[in-house]
Amino acid sequence: MKFLTTLRRVLQRETPFWIPLRSGAVRITSRHWVLLLAWVAVTLLAYQTQRDIFFRLSYLILSVEIFSCVWAAYSVAQFDLERKTITPRAQVGRVAEERFLVHNTGRTPKIWIEIRDDSELPAHRVSRVLNALAAHVRWSWSVRTVCRRRGRFRLGPITVIAGDPFGLFVFHRRLRDTISAITVYPTTIDLLAFASPQGQMAGGEALQRRTHHITTHVAGTREYAPGDSFNRIHWRSTARMERLIVKEFELDPSADIWIYLDMERDAQAMRERADDLPTDQASALWDALAAQKQTVRLPPSTEEYGVTLAASIAKYFLRGQRAVGFAGYGQAREIVQPDRGERQLQRLLQVLAVLRAEGTLRFADLLTFEAARLSRNNTLVAITPSADLEWIRVVRETKKRGLRVIAVLVDANSFGGFSETQRAAVELMASGIPTYIVREGDDLQSVLGK
Repeated sequence: MKFLTTLRRVLQRETPFWIPLRSGAVRITSRHWVLLLAWVAVTLLAYQTQRDIFFRLSYLILSVEIFSCVWAAYSVAQFDLERKTITPRAQVGRVAEERFLVHNTGRTPKIWIEIRDDSELPAHRVSRVLNALAAHVRWSWSVRTVCRRRGRFRLGPITVIAGDPFGLFVFHRRLRDTISAITVYPTTIDLLAFASPQGQMAGGEALQRRTHHITTHVAGTREYAPGDSFNRIHWRSTARMERLIVKEFELDPSADIWIYLDMERDAQAMRERADDLPTDQASALWDALAAQKQTVRLPPSTEEYGVTLAASIAKYFLRGQRAVGFAGYGQAREIVQPDRGERQLQRLLQVLAVLRAEGTLRFADLLTFEAARLSRNNTLVAITPSADLEWIRVVRETKKRGLRVIAVLVDANSFGGFSETQRAAVELMASGIPTYIVREGDDLQSVLGK
């Protein structure tokens, strides 16, 4: 009775039969079991009746079984696929592109072959079915995907699936060399204005630290090296030494800017995301936004707004040739020492791309531990959805030490949470601390530009 129940489930495809292989697996369909039962019945009849017709029919069924298995195995084995990631780094709202090249290396055509992709990048549609792929034919295509979510995502691996003309066997072959990765940076808003940081350090003297940036403070000269800009050449020394001499510079006496981001798990709030919608609806929403070239709509989460604010503020100050550092406690302690230029922006975006609100350290404790290391006249930008008066007390003490403090409050109430944001803003402004309040759906360029 148990055997008959199992057989019925197999025939009804309730329990597919899999055979693991070295680089994949083979799935035996219900048609195979029907044909196998027919072969057993015909073979028994052949031996009982000794009729040639039953023997020939038995040989025919067995030949079809062997032919189908060999065909499916050959189809999936004689197939190559190359994957090339055109954009290993992208940004939310921008397009990530990959290029694929398939090659039928066999001598027989592929009736059908399925390419199944196991990438983690949302809405990355690589999977497809190729029909009637002739022998030794190459075919390529590109896949462009609008990035919806920041993070580091695995691309691949790809599984190649092929079967026989009778649908008896389906072979799966996993291509291990088709695994790559893509990093999606958070989106940044081009700020036109923001609260000004501290001016110069006490004494106004240049920092005794060499820099590859061109400043007004010349530290000395050296011989020209490949890659040096021509506007660094010191022509008088070049004429005197009869070889190219370039100037070296020191950093301007500008105070460093530190961005502290609150990534405590319990302080965050979030509404339903667009990613929680059905796939077709979410895809239509993002495609419409991309087609109309509108500003990327951030997910309704204090975490995502905080990361975007940190990235946008850092970009604003770095464009002003200021040195920007970062501190945040998410999955781990993330510290980026202050530096300038485009390379520093890329470094900050890379950290923010994978930073998650999984921290357990309160924002007040973060400020206490990290702000103690800041020197006088530095500028501290605090970004948090928390309205806890404890961290406000800490920034007051920090301000008394001679640091300039700028507060950006992400109103958790507008994200479905609860927070006394207005009271916190009143306390901060009463202490002479510039304060911005950001709510869900706000135009960040307008809010931070006031």
